[in-house]
Amino acid sequence: MRLGIAVDSRMCMACYCCFIACKDEHCGYDTALSKSQPMMGQKWIDVREWERGDNSRHIKTATVATLCAHCADPACAKAAKNGAVYKRPDGIVIIDPEKSKGQKAIADACPIQAVFWNEELEIPQKCTMCAELLDDPDYLTYLGDPKLKIPRCVEACPNKALYFGDLDDPDSEISKIVASQRQTQLEPLAGQETNVKYLNVPTVFLTGTVYQPAELEEVLIGAKVTVEVAGQTFETETNYFGDWEIEWLPKNADATVTITADGYKPATYKVKTDIDHYVASTYLAR
Repeated sequence: MRLGIAVDSRMCMACYCCFIACKDEHCGYDTALSKSQPMMGQKWIDVREWERGDNSRHIKTATVATLCAHCADPACAKAAKNGAVYKRPDGIVIIDPEKSKGQKAIADACPIQAVFWNEELEIPQKCTMCAELLDDPDYLTYLGDPKLKIPRCVEACPNKALYFGDLDDPDSEISKIVASQRQTQLEPLAGQETNVKYLNVPTVFLTGTVYQPAELEEVLIGAKVTVEVAGQTFETETNYFGDWEIEWLPKNADATVTITADGYKPATYKVKTDIDHYVASTYLAR
């Protein structure tokens, strides 16, 4: 059994229910696996948001609930002394609150800043995946079934942006959602196996608007847009507003954007996919 959480960025609406549930569970008392989480200064699950786009005509936001990834080969464990960080047989990574005292290097080692330093107690702290609840035979979630124990953040999510279960079971809900969606590992964890699976985290989009000849002052609906980048081809068409967008492009690559429509001369652009980019307002010529 390998317990994990899947985070579907596409479904997160930044309601912070997961964050509040985590605070409710871990602030104010100690458990066998962790000391109380401070009310301020620590985010064992952090709703990270950023604005996307480089043009005021096409701006949107991305949201990713971010927590300890419970890595297969944790950087925090490598930085720890005296076995202060250990991985349970179910894959959950735990920081021992007693053995880790004074070991700030554990917090500093995390590549996604998901381990926090408690200055008052002089210990590193992070998400336990609510292991203390999963281990409790009397713990019941709102589902009312002792076999369906889930972490508090997953329980609180109203939009199915978080899934929990056994990653080693191909028939589990979490395994099915991971298999059916785009896996997009966080960049600092690239190439690493983790028990928190990030799905549909945005990469780069290109967008633009296509018009008929300028003198007509009309957008062009149904123009074909092709983006060739890193040996891949992406295609779309302009909508009723003349706008087009292609998402999930490889980052930091040279792209060629070609816009065509019957009866019009094609337009071509060279673009770097280093950022989300509004390519152009394109006026096609007959």
